[in-house]
Amino acid sequence: MSPDQHHATDVIAKIVRMANQIGTFFASKPHDEGVAGVAEHINKFWEPRMRRHFFEVFDAGGESLSPIVKEAAATIRRPAEAPHPGANAGAPGGKGSAAGESKAEIAASQG
Repeated sequence: MSPDQHHATDVIAKIVRMANQIGTFFASKPHDEGVAGVAEHINKFWEPRMRRHFFEVFDAGGESLSPIVKEAAATIRRPAEAPHPGANAGAPGGKGSAAGESKAEIAASQG
């Protein structure tokens, strides 16, 4: 496995672990409230790149994701496609609409 493949595997494993930890926290709530809480937390605190990795796992079947996380995926915002290497990636730090942030996310971060 190349260093890049190893890094990608580590990133995906971390995304799955974090999503499942959020799911574990919200599993103590009534079911519908827990599902909504998982989606709200990920939408509010995960940057587009993290959500992109999340959907890579989910779209591949999501076998490693907990049931509450899989159910929450229906209301997690799917980011825009990843910019191509060398393309304008938005503002410094990978922020902005070119990096997959919605106008609401950009406005919230500026205000």
